[in-house]
Amino acid sequence: MKLFIKFDINTICTLFLKEKLDEQNLNFATLGFGEIELEDNLSTESLDELKNSLSPFGFEVVENQKSVLVQKIKDAIIELVYTDDNNNFKSSAYLADKLNHSYGYLSNVFSEVTYSSIENFIIIQKIERAKQLMIVNEMSLTEIAFLLNYSSVAHLSTQFKNTTGITPSAFLRIIKKRRENLK
Repeated sequence: MKLFIKFDINTICTLFLKEKLDEQNLNFATLGFGEIELEDNLSTESLDELKNSLSPFGFEVVENQKSVLVQKIKDAIIELVYTDDNNNFKSSAYLADKLNHSYGYLSNVFSEVTYSSIENFIIIQKIERAKQLMIVNEMSLTEIAFLLNYSSVAHLSTQFKNTTGITPSAFLRIIKKRRENLK
């Protein structure tokens, strides 16, 4: 039997992090997506233990200030892309407002640390979200373009092809073929 599972990545990450912190009996408050405040300072050993417990699952404690800001930018972009009611925000204004820095500064720091642009990261996240919406929610490209704040279906299709190397319809054919082969 094959099942298709719909999931919310924000909820999964939050619950997983809570579980790992509870395992180490750490008292904490969640400040935002990817940001917590511990009630007590950690010893070097406890911090290393926490890092080691998170590392196999792709989580990492960010300590450099510019890296912290880049992680906040990434988290804000993911929140923007994966929250269905944020589709009317202009990403530059959203990031500047949310992170209390000018967009120019955020863009410079992001590029310096990642060697890529914020715009490129946004496009990648939007295309990943579009793929998820096509597969799990079986939404049309028109619905997806509207939800992800694209100016047109053609714009979404062009970015999809530029990012993945295939058109959205070719992507759907591949998914359909894979599903047929699994039956």
